Amino acid sequence: MPESREAEAPQPDAAAQSQSAGLVPAAAVAGALSVRRGLPRTPGGEPWPPADYAPSARPTLVEPEAPARDIVVEATTPDSTEAAVVALAPTPIDVSVPLPFTPTVRQGAAALAFERDRLAGKPLTTPEPKRIGPFTRLQWVGAAIVGGGGLLVAAAMAVFAVRWLLSIEPLSSFVQTYPGEYHLPEGAPVGFPAWLGWQHFFNVFLIVLIIRSGLRVRSEKRPTAFWTPRNKPKGKISLTLWFHQSLDLLWIINGLIFVVLLFVTGQWMRIVPTSWEVFPNAVSAALQYVSLDWPTENGWVNYNALQQLAYFTTVFVAAPLAIITGVRMSGVWPKKAATLNRIYPVEWARKVHFPVMLYFVFFIIVHVALVFATGALRNLNHMYAMQGSVDPNAYVDNWAGFWIFTASLVVIAAGWVAARPLVLAPIAKLFGNVSGR
Repeated sequence: MPESREAEAPQPDAAAQSQSAGLVPAAAVAGALSVRRGLPRTPGGEPWPPADYAPSARPTLVEPEAPARDIVVEATTPDSTEAAVVALAPTPIDVSVPLPFTPTVRQGAAALAFERDRLAGKPLTTPEPKRIGPFTRLQWVGAAIVGGGGLLVAAAMAVFAVRWLLSIEPLSSFVQTYPGEYHLPEGAPVGFPAWLGWQHFFNVFLIVLIIRSGLRVRSEKRPTAFWTPRNKPKGKISLTLWFHQSLDLLWIINGLIFVVLLFVTGQWMRIVPTSWEVFPNAVSAALQYVSLDWPTENGWVNYNALQQLAYFTTVFVAAPLAIITGVRMSGVWPKKAATLNRIYPVEWARKVHFPVMLYFVFFIIVHVALVFATGALRNLNHMYAMQGSVDPNAYVDNWAGFWIFTASLVVIAAGWVAARPLVLAPIAKLFGNVSGR
């Protein structure tokens, strides 16, 4: 059989193959690394690349232990590729000798503080600032400053705008026609009886503590003390919730007494609108308040229309809403009344109860601010000292009501401080069992 032509073909010289491929002998490069060999380039040939050749495509550093740095440098010509080893002598540097020039880069305060903390063994990561709701404390301060500044600018613009509106003919005539109050029915009482002053104090005392305990109930995640009724072991609630509901009960009792006396003595005519004129007079009073030209009034005889609507809303709308929503969320509500629960779901009560509390907070802030802005001594004498006159200028220099008001604030502050488990637990034990976590 004739021999294969491929077998007769002469094998190319290995050196020629390596030179054409850009390789140089490994002996020319000191410390060259071994190369993994692969398949042959020709049938029946040796694995590629040859065992005695190494690549020289890039400069290669020799072993670092050598006294000199040998770098393989490739020199390429149109006919061949060669490599040479260049010995570079290391340049010693004496680090003990100062630099001959002034350094232009220095460590900043942050770098120095970081190094100081590292040497002292302190944690090198900055802790995440504590958040109060969606913002940190510093962010809340910034929001308060920006928001307060914005409100002041908006208030100033509103004052100038309303003053300009009241200077034009239609609105000036409107204010003259409706000065801000209307005459009460015949037989309406004048002045405040003593029971009204006491009711006012009890209401303020209770509503402040109710707001405090209500906010505590919303924010309390892990109560430290609990109260359980003696006849209902499964009715265990937190001590804070017990305190809140107990205050609610006292507030309801005080409110019922107030409403009964209100209608028995005729004082209801002072806070219940008796004429449709209340609405245009309320608009007039609001414009006068915004313009900082306070409406002329004498609370000992009659409230202005805006006050009357505010008091009516507070006593006959907000207070009942707070009661019926609070009862729905409390333990006295029947749990098994399926039809009643479907008609009046607890989710609706929760959505209404908190906004009602915000209304009371807003009412208290505005009410106290106007009491001091429209004649503090005279107004405090009316409600706390039961002193007043049909003459609006009477008792404007009497400090009796102010000192009684101050004493009431001390009592309220004492109740605020005392509203804690250490004080509440002995009182709660009189009506049930108190236990810890």
